[in-house]
Amino acid sequence: MSSLLSTKDQKLLSAALLKKGLRSTKQRASVFSSILNKKDHPTADDILLRVRKILPTISLATVYNCLETLVDCGLVRQVHFDRSSTRFCPNLSPHAHFKCSDSGKIYDLSLDDESVKSLQKILPQGFKALNFELSFSGSVNHNLH
Repeated sequence: MSSLLSTKDQKLLSAALLKKGLRSTKQRASVFSSILNKKDHPTADDILLRVRKILPTISLATVYNCLETLVDCGLVRQVHFDRSSTRFCPNLSPHAHFKCSDSGKIYDLSLDDESVKSLQKILPQGFKALNFELSFSGSVNHNLH
């Protein structure tokens, strides 16, 4: 497993799993590694294809079980756009997502503390958000990049 994840990420995975009474397995480490190594907001099917390069016999059900565990442990979060497949994001800092309708690519948009506080101000009195999801969709003008 150490070849799949850096020592730091392996410790992060092991500690998060231990809090839930679980242990790190090569399947969980492989799924976590496949999300961390390419921050492109993959679907479960994308992850299955990546992990099968290391674990050829892993099933889609096992990938889903690993993803559910990683989400439950707070290591990755689910990203939803319309009715498309759920995607997974390892960026746990406050941020928004932008989905390009032309390419389907999803970009992380950083949110500073002031932006997060501004968003929290729109909540009615007495409401307290534990989490939020902010997403945009549209097109990217690649001539500006």
